[in-house]
Amino acid sequence: MQQVSKYIFVETAWPGANASYIVTTQGLILVDTPYYPSYANQWKNTVEKNGTVVYLINTEPHDDHYASNFLFNVPVIAHKIARDAMVAADVNQIAAVISQNDPASASLLKDLRINTPAITFTDQMNLYSGNHSFQLFFTPGHSAGQITILVPEERVVFTGDNVCNRIQGFFHEADPYAWLKSLKRIGELDFDYIVPGHGLPCKKDYLREETEFVQSCIDKTIEAIHNGWSKEETISRVSFERYPLDLGLEEYGKVLLQKSVQNMYEFLSQKQSA
Repeated sequence: MQQVSKYIFVETAWPGANASYIVTTQGLILVDTPYYPSYANQWKNTVEKNGTVVYLINTEPHDDHYASNFLFNVPVIAHKIARDAMVAADVNQIAAVISQNDPASASLLKDLRINTPAITFTDQMNLYSGNHSFQLFFTPGHSAGQITILVPEERVVFTGDNVCNRIQGFFHEADPYAWLKSLKRIGELDFDYIVPGHGLPCKKDYLREETEFVQSCIDKTIEAIHNGWSKEETISRVSFERYPLDLGLEEYGKVLLQKSVQNMYEFLSQKQSA
């Protein structure tokens, strides 16, 4: 568990997305949940020693951020697009993947359900809890339902997978131009520290490295298109791999890297021909 500021704590050591909690005078606010229920159950026990959970915010609609929402009987907040994706998610498929990758979660999966957001927004919303305020912004890029959360009293932002601190990020559902715009918007906020979707918390200046990474993947794909490479050639010849794969992605991460190139080729080919 990493302490980012006086009242913000984040778990970065488990497979899947980072999971965080913020201690306020009116209860705890969670940001995402551990992917595997076995870890999430441990995390829940730790979290609840520090107060009563009152809200859970999901930063995006990928299941490594929300699969264990069901362990917390509290209102969930997310973007409207993320809610739509979560409603459409296949619970049985999620359970099958988790069971295969983490047998310790098997006994908990009988209760698996998608605890979908009860509260959504489209561009921006504010949440207040005790002495803390939470400013939620729509920042699409890595996914269409991506959000950023600013906690001004702690000078901390939560970015979801729009920022992964030296852990491999993926473009399999990305709009890279929206991603660059969102990174710019995040950079205009007043804060000191980032809690990324994956990887250790980092300082605001890491946004420059993330921006350069996204731009480099755009440039590689456009070069392939200009070279006349087919989609299949591009998938086999272009790699976006720069950082280590996160825990638990040693096998499927390679598939996601190929899907990332495929999505970028299709997206940018359409843009180039428009």
